Amino acid sequence: MRYRVQDRVFSIGDDSWIEDEQGRRAFLLDGRTLRVRRTYELKDGTGEVLLVIRKKIIALRETMVVERDGAAVARIHRKVKLVRDRFRVDLEDGGEWTVTGDFLDKEYEIDRDSDGARVARVSRRWLRLRDTYTVDVSDGFDVPLVLAAAVAVDALAGPDSGS
Repeated sequence: MRYRVQDRVFSIGDDSWIEDEQGRRAFLLDGRTLRVRRTYELKDGTGEVLLVIRKKIIALRETMVVERDGAAVARIHRKVKLVRDRFRVDLEDGGEWTVTGDFLDKEYEIDRDSDGARVARVSRRWLRLRDTYTVDVSDGFDVPLVLAAAVAVDALAGPDSGS
């Protein structure tokens, strides 16, 4: 399923709807204002918090943590390679996803390490709206978790990320 996400909704306190391919509001990305670190809540259409995405304060490398019901479910961080940067999503269940492509232009893929299956494709290519990108989530994957990973990569790859 394809979702449309607003680019750079990362000013603390900003809120943004994530729409499905029919243009319906599927999820709300809520920027929290009273936090020292970047924190976002991914809510369903009724306002229930599904996931919390927050920047880890003390880490050797800049990391975003995704939590469900107060427990970490994923950690997203930059993995520097000699040829190009990539991101890694370490899932608490032991799985791993690799994120490769052009992060600043929003043209990248998220793939599962164990079998190379495509988790999602992030692209700005098909949209006329400059500040928007799509996340095509492959069938069988946890949609909120995939969207949270894309949001975290966007926050970590941005020019104001500090890296």
